[in-house]
Amino acid sequence: MKTNKGRLMLYLILSFGLTWLWFLLMLPKGETWDEMPANMQSFVALGMLFPFIAHVLTRWLTKEGFAMTGEGSMLLGISFRDKKWIYFLVAMLLPWFYTELGNVFTLLLNPECFDPKYYLSLDLDKRLLPLLPANAIITGTIVSFAAFGEEAGWRGYMMPKLLSLMPRWAALLVGGVIWGLWHAPLTCIGHNFGTEYPGYPWLGILLMCFICILLGVILTWITEMSGSVWPAAIIHGVNNAGASILGGYLNPEKERMIWGVSCGWLGMLIGQAIVVFVVIFIWRKRKSELQIKTQPF
Repeated sequence: MKTNKGRLMLYLILSFGLTWLWFLLMLPKGETWDEMPANMQSFVALGMLFPFIAHVLTRWLTKEGFAMTGEGSMLLGISFRDKKWIYFLVAMLLPWFYTELGNVFTLLLNPECFDPKYYLSLDLDKRLLPLLPANAIITGTIVSFAAFGEEAGWRGYMMPKLLSLMPRWAALLVGGVIWGLWHAPLTCIGHNFGTEYPGYPWLGILLMCFICILLGVILTWITEMSGSVWPAAIIHGVNNAGASILGGYLNPEKERMIWGVSCGWLGMLIGQAIVVFVVIFIWRKRKSELQIKTQPF
């Protein structure tokens, strides 16, 4: 297991094996995610820590060492030098941007889902709607240690290994599919999309892979630019917190389906895809300036 390929295979075996074993032990039979008590959901969510645990175990078993910063490291260090603080700021704001952009496309695809009084069902005062992004950014950043469990594994170990084995575009596609498939047990119990949709659960697994490819490009980019997994963990945390103002006016019960996918999800995917194209453009332009290893997209 001295080669990057061997180390990557060991990491994936450990990450999938430990996580899926945990899900198997924790998931009650016959219950969907929404049917579980909150405390059981919290226990299941602890499985998100296993990608990082697998990272540590792989380094220990293969004797790679535990450097915090630099090439081949765990990418756990934090540095604000050379304007790297900008990436931490971007990490806090970017999920809000692509979420609101996705909401705009949801409205374009499905104007009927606009409900000026939907926020009332959220038990929320209209005056507080503009504060929702700030709340999501703050809470998402604070609780990014939860998302850290995934990012310290996928971005901290899997992606550097994939990038050393194949062209960048291929690594981003493969990495996104792997990440999406890792979520399969949760997708099957309705964690992200529920269970009442055409093509359940296979369409949900496929959609999760596509989402992970898009988000994986953004997370890999910001990890590489900052030299740290923490901005990726922040993006992941704020993304999960759902930073949005316009979302308070979009009633999901009025969403229609296109090709078996709700307009809400399609809008979100379009918003993220636009951001991904911008990120790739910036990435390609900045690679030579920052002397990042050149790989074709």
